Amino acid sequence: MTTTVASRRRELRRLITDEVVSNQHELVERLADRGFDVTQPTVSRDLEAIGAVRANENGGVRYVIGDPPESGEAELARVFGEFVLWVEPTGNLVVLRTPPGAAHLVASAIDTAAVSGVVGTVAGDDTVFVAAAEDLGGAALAGKLDELGAP
Repeated sequence: MTTTVASRRRELRRLITDEVVSNQHELVERLADRGFDVTQPTVSRDLEAIGAVRANENGGVRYVIGDPPESGEAELARVFGEFVLWVEPTGNLVVLRTPPGAAHLVASAIDTAAVSGVVGTVAGDDTVFVAAAEDLGGAALAGKLDELGAP
C-alpha cells in the first residue's frame, strides 16, 4: 500500500478522535494494523503536526486534538480578565464593554460557562448585552459575572 504523509495523518486524526489511545506505542501498532508502517519518532512528529496532545480524561490519559479543554468557568475568568473593560447593570440586562472586536469572545465564554441566571447574550463589536433571568435581575447578575470573572 502506498501511503502519503497526508493520508497517514488523516488516519492518525481518526484514531485519536474515535478511539482512546494513551501512548505512541499504541498508535504505531494501530497504524500498522491499517497498513501504515511507521516508527515512534514519525508518530511523534505527526502528533505535533496535527496538534495532538495528551490530556487527563476520566482518570486516564489519552491523546486529543488541540488543547485540553478548560472548564467553562476557568475560560470565563480568563476572558473577563483579558477583555472586559467595565460591567454595568440596567434592569434585567448587564452591559459589558470590551475592546473593539472582542465582544463575541466574551459572549461565547459566558454561553459556554452556562452561568445560571443568564437567559442569553447578544454581542456587537465592543459591547455585550447579557439578559438576566427575571427573578435574578441585572444588578445581581452583574455581581455574579464579576465574581466569576475575577482571577
